[in-house]
Amino acid sequence: MKGRLKIKLYRQIGLLGLIATGVCSMLGASINVVPFMIQRNVPGIGPYVLPAFVFAAIPAIFAALAYAILSSSMPRAGGSYLYASRGLNPYLGFIASFSQWFGLSIVIGVIAYVCVPFMRDVAIGMGWDELAVTLEIPVIRVGLALALIWVFVGVNIRGNKTYERILIPMMFMMFILGSIVIVSGFSFNTEDFIAAVKLKDNVDVKLTSAEALDWRTFLSAAALLFSSFIGFDSIAQAGSEAKNPTKSLPKAILLTIITVGVFYFLFTSAVYNTVPWSYVASEAMVKDISAPGLLSYVLPAGLGVAILLGAAIALINDLPAMLLSVSRLMFAWAEDGIFPAFIANVHPKRHTPHVALITAGIMASVGVLGSHFAGDFFLGIDIMVTSMIVNFLLMCITLITIPIVNPELAKEISIIKERPFQLWIGWSGTIFLVAFLIIHTYKDLTADASAWYFHSTPIWLIVMALASLLFYSRWLGFKKASINTKEKFKLLPEE
Repeated sequence: MKGRLKIKLYRQIGLLGLIATGVCSMLGASINVVPFMIQRNVPGIGPYVLPAFVFAAIPAIFAALAYAILSSSMPRAGGSYLYASRGLNPYLGFIASFSQWFGLSIVIGVIAYVCVPFMRDVAIGMGWDELAVTLEIPVIRVGLALALIWVFVGVNIRGNKTYERILIPMMFMMFILGSIVIVSGFSFNTEDFIAAVKLKDNVDVKLTSAEALDWRTFLSAAALLFSSFIGFDSIAQAGSEAKNPTKSLPKAILLTIITVGVFYFLFTSAVYNTVPWSYVASEAMVKDISAPGLLSYVLPAGLGVAILLGAAIALINDLPAMLLSVSRLMFAWAEDGIFPAFIANVHPKRHTPHVALITAGIMASVGVLGSHFAGDFFLGIDIMVTSMIVNFLLMCITLITIPIVNPELAKEISIIKERPFQLWIGWSGTIFLVAFLIIHTYKDLTADASAWYFHSTPIWLIVMALASLLFYSRWLGFKKASINTKEKFKLLPEE
């Protein structure tokens, strides 16, 4: 034990590395797939995707502010777990973070699985038809998805310097290639797209009028589009590895959500400016579609391949950042004695939590297999949305309760110190997120599905029940060992 305690996580990740962690966790399937495939998952949303997208940003901004404030007083690995366990309640802290861990672990597998069709589309664009056909073979698709996960498990284990050297350049490449979509989308119009489809596929695109706005449909879409803003929380999980953390963590969280939010809106607006929503809706019902695949109709072949490559990079970028996030949560649980102590082992040379990373890779691999056998990756997205709404909700509640539950840590808050402003953020976020959770749960439970386990809510509840059993078994262990749990969960883990 003494030998293990001498090996610590190093504070090596700078502000740009933290921003890259958040950006790469947020940009990916959310920007290239969800705003368009939502036409299948929420039928009837039609032309109202952008207003729903803006509405979805409101609770995400409140949650980001709550995260930023709490991160300034508790800069340690496993941020969200520590925030709620120290500022609200140890059980709720574990549930909040386990919910996040479960949702993100599944989605890592979903993203890896979705990456392969983007690779296929790049191959088609390059004229490599045989390779494209090969990538459609189920065993090849699953095998490549698993390989991507384990490559980035290895990258994370090698250390934070390697992680930054790979992630930061890929982030800039993603923005540059994604900007082609924005410029192109606003350079063409619907008439250009209709003419291009006629020329390429000899198909007449039929435009349909939008039905009257149904608020239930609108709110269901907003709850799902909320997933587009999930990812900035990954920054908080790197709390023990950030340089100058009390300043860099809040700054990185706020810069990330503002930058990505603006980029998301411009990107989605550009695509819908050129591609009629009715075409998107009809295509989404029969096959998986993406922004680059839609916009490639009006672009020269070279630019079409470039934006497909940008989309593939955006998806791949999700993997190392999300693996960092979920592994640090497990590390924090193990440090607190909730998970077995060996999961908190740090590599003696790399100073990374290699056991937690390998465990995260195994869980993500399950997500790949689940996506393949479920046949619809939106099941994984739905699970993540439920998980992260609960997580963000508990972060907002923690902002309300921390001065009462843990006044010493509340005094360490170094940004937005004004208590009335903190309460406004906390209560506003709580109200919005409760509403989103009700809407999303109702949509899930009333959706048509061939079996109960294709609904995300019962799966999530079963997992949370198992997590509760795990927590209380460990809690009884603390009591039997005469550990003062009240004091234990008021203090931060040692550096």
